[in-house]
Amino acid sequence: MKVLAGTPELREIILAAKRGGLKVGLVPTMGALHEGHASLIRAAKINCDFLVVSIFVNPKQFGPAEDYNAYPRDLKKDLDLILPHGVDVVFTPEPAVMFPSGFSSNVEVDGGISEALCGKSRPGHFAGVATVVAKLFNLAQPDIAFFGAKDYQQQLIIKKMTVDLNFPVEIVTLPTIREQDGLAMSSRNAYLRPEERRAAGVIFKALQLAREEFKEKSPWEMKRRLKVFIENEPLAKIDYLELVDPETLTEATDGHKKVLVAAAVFVGKTRLIDNMVIEKK
Repeated sequence: MKVLAGTPELREIILAAKRGGLKVGLVPTMGALHEGHASLIRAAKINCDFLVVSIFVNPKQFGPAEDYNAYPRDLKKDLDLILPHGVDVVFTPEPAVMFPSGFSSNVEVDGGISEALCGKSRPGHFAGVATVVAKLFNLAQPDIAFFGAKDYQQQLIIKKMTVDLNFPVEIVTLPTIREQDGLAMSSRNAYLRPEERRAAGVIFKALQLAREEFKEKSPWEMKRRLKVFIENEPLAKIDYLELVDPETLTEATDGHKKVLVAAAVFVGKTRLIDNMVIEKK
């Protein structure tokens, strides 16, 4: 396994893999890896001949008041998690490599899918995501890239960007990996104090409630029901809770048989996101 921080070295090794006819896979991460990332790596290893995992805490997707400096970083621990999976290259660039002095270009997917949900409360976030993923696609030249469904809106935006910019990359989205109590695995779970960790379980319980009761209620009724349910947890504060069309992220109506229930909830000072696609049978 090679650990590379520079773009020329990455380009050289990718070019050699491509010349050898190998199918290249990419798993983009911000580090602080956990079993959710490991599941992406395992799937990528099965489906690709040559695998790149990137570790880059992208400053462009953090707002001024967000947790960029505090975001957990432990490269040795991340490499220990990656090593058993047969990854070929771990790409660990510094911010100055990805965004050198004078960098002034951005990739942005306009329209509703970028402006809904997290786009409302984190302006500029998805432009930062799309820009860094576009750069990683150019550098790693993957045939397939792997993302997790926990970041549902992100993978939807990446799919749209990939089509719009003619990247020859297949986007694969894999299911959310959860803790035993259902909490979606996230690097930010490490911020939670013990009492907050217990309280965070209310998010998945709300999604389960939506799955059980959606067939009996309109989206508006379901949204009200879920808000009350979450707000009964004293340590939880809702950033957003929406029932939307899974493809357009527009507000769901009574005619929708399938909806995305998406939530961002502060538990203490930690903002957690989760979602679930539910259907009326």
